Amino acid sequence: MHTIIHPLSPARGSLSPEVPANPAHLRKPTYDCQDQRDAVKLTVFVPGVEAAGVEIEARAPDIVITARKAHFVRVNWQALHLESAQRDYQLRLRLGHGVDYAALQAEIHNGVLLVTLPKRLPVEDSLRVRHVA
Repeated sequence: MHTIIHPLSPARGSLSPEVPANPAHLRKPTYDCQDQRDAVKLTVFVPGVEAAGVEIEARAPDIVITARKAHFVRVNWQALHLESAQRDYQLRLRLGHGVDYAALQAEIHNGVLLVTLPKRLPVEDSLRVRHVA
């Protein structure tokens, strides 16, 4: 009996029936990441997605953005090889621990999702004490 072992595959700690890490029905959207002085700004292009279809999961140091389109099934539906163009989006990024994930702000307009993640203050600045004589 032969056994196939994938030693480099990531171990899953949960047995929940969630969507796999890289499912075939999701595709990676086009995005732009700008590192500014006080924040990290993400611009994610997700055409056909409404605000109700956006799910953002942020756990330091990663952020996962899942954007699902509204799928309409017509009475006279026939497959026209459009399934690949109608797939939902998922973007996984590692932004690090220097970002305040709890304070993120997001908005979507005409298929463009704007996510702003403020940066945390450096430890030496937040612990600096002012001495008054």
